[in-house]
Amino acid sequence: MAAESGQIVVIGAGIGGLSAALRLAAAGHRVRVVEAAAAPGGKMRQVPSSAGPVDAGPTVLTMAPVFEDLFAAAGTTLSDHVTLVREPVLARHWWPDGSTLDLHDDAEASAEAVGAFAGPGEARAFRAFTLRARALFDGFDAPIMQAPKPTLSRLVAHVLAHPGLATKIAPGRSLAGLLRTSFRDPRLRQLFGRYATYVGGSPYLTPGLLCLIWASEAAGVWRVEGGMQRLAQAIADLAEARGVTFSYGQPVARVERQGGRASAVVLEDGARIACTAVLFNGDPRALSLGLLGDGIREAIPGTGTEPRSYSAYVWHFAAEADGLPLAHHNVIFGHDARSEFDDLEAGRMPADPTLYICAQDRGAGLHPEGRERFEIILNGPPGQSPPEEEFLRCRTLTFETLSAAGLRLSPRPGREALTTPGDFSEAFPGSAGSLYGRSPHGTMAAFQRPTARTAVPGLYLAGGGAHPGAGVPMACLSGRHAAAAMTADLASTSTSRRTAMPGGMSTGSPTTGPVRSRSSVS
Repeated sequence: MAAESGQIVVIGAGIGGLSAALRLAAAGHRVRVVEAAAAPGGKMRQVPSSAGPVDAGPTVLTMAPVFEDLFAAAGTTLSDHVTLVREPVLARHWWPDGSTLDLHDDAEASAEAVGAFAGPGEARAFRAFTLRARALFDGFDAPIMQAPKPTLSRLVAHVLAHPGLATKIAPGRSLAGLLRTSFRDPRLRQLFGRYATYVGGSPYLTPGLLCLIWASEAAGVWRVEGGMQRLAQAIADLAEARGVTFSYGQPVARVERQGGRASAVVLEDGARIACTAVLFNGDPRALSLGLLGDGIREAIPGTGTEPRSYSAYVWHFAAEADGLPLAHHNVIFGHDARSEFDDLEAGRMPADPTLYICAQDRGAGLHPEGRERFEIILNGPPGQSPPEEEFLRCRTLTFETLSAAGLRLSPRPGREALTTPGDFSEAFPGSAGSLYGRSPHGTMAAFQRPTARTAVPGLYLAGGGAHPGAGVPMACLSGRHAAAAMTADLASTSTSRRTAMPGGMSTGSPTTGPVRSRSSVS
């Protein structure tokens, strides 16, 4: 297979890889994306159902300006390619005692709802908590999320320059510990503790700083017309219009090095694509396991991928619904929040789970009739080879929990409608079934994720396993960081590249091993 001199190869068409590819093309680079799956999106995927394509990955779109910035970088607008519908109800929540609470995209409406739910004192506590979360989000957006490589020294300097942040961080306290001092009502502690699962962690083990996740959601939640995968397809279509070449159904066997640099990507069918740089949009753990060749095992340190974050059991199906008046985003809480996370830490399916339900045909302006499309998520530990009995237990647990809450879905789906942690492990090699890369547990977790640049010259990272971390907007930002790093590095080496063999066409480096295993893309 012929290769263009000077091109960049992106391995994986997840949001991180797509974001980087579009930005690189807009900056004038020749880019080729190779993807093992048949369509773009990575974990942002759709599967068929009797009511039409149903989302089977991320469902919550926040931080829309991140995507507006991406499309602006390509000389267009997000609204020209994707229709976003803002949901006035961020999420509807139910508890086993029959109580329910809606949170809204209007802060005062949420405060009034909390007051009606738990009393005026808790409404005041909610306002104070929201102000704290917003201050932390605004304070740490630039030095952490927007920074290509966050460092502890830079963070300390930022806090010293903004003294009000010091107490809001709640140093040394977990998210659960912060919530204990923020709310008297245990239901509100349980609700806001759930945000730790957005990055694959437990509120009892993640730092209190993660309360800023609430601020990102409170700023707005959008529904993507056509489903979340439509956003990925729109980015891919725009990238292709800007000159990016896409090759789907093409797993990668290895990355080769020449003169110490990443110089070529070899596909499983034996085709070799010479390049000046490689962007890996997959779980970084795949590199250290040698799944893309022994020659790049040392690309990232082990602390960048271990320990692993949580996973999930994800249902995706169509059914008729009766009972609870669902919004687009819904949460049904278990009886005991602590027991759920104790089970997860022990590597077990929770016996008393919290269930997230995306009713994809409900929400602002939607009035479904007949069968509707649903995605239901039950938190799970990472895993690789689940027994068949796990499906039976998960189905019983999920639908009996729903029934006890007053929601009946018929018919109940079969095994084909469930993606388990083991299925994720198979679909995304190197992930060990984890959905969010490295665990967010511990005060230093944010500084231990790998950044865009690796220890192998010419090899870069993007995706939820790289900085700034898990979540659709974060993956998009990781692509921005990677594109900027690659553009800067290629510009600084342009003189030396003119004296090298174009495209690095030569025999592979003797350090490159003969491994030919399927690549991970996400």
